[in-house]
Amino acid sequence: MDRIERLRDAIKRLHGCDSRYLRSTPVLETFQGRIVWDGQVEVFALVGHPDAQTCYAWIYEKDDEGERYFAVLGKPPISSARAAVRAMILSEFKRP
Repeated sequence: MDRIERLRDAIKRLHGCDSRYLRSTPVLETFQGRIVWDGQVEVFALVGHPDAQTCYAWIYEKDDEGERYFAVLGKPPISSARAAVRAMILSEFKRP
């Protein structure tokens, strides 16, 4: 199963709807001059979701945690791949 198929499965599992791949968007996010995230975000059109038409998804691989799948719905205030990554960073910072 390739990366896009794995992300589509994650979107289905996390948000309960099908999706269609649209494009890849590179995102580089820095904080105080340091890179905090650098990677590709895949953009999907959602099929049948009641509140959102778009989803931003990626796989984050960390040595001590393995693979983690992120699938952020494109609904206010999330309107871009960069905003989705920023939301993930913020949620991870708040996570105990």
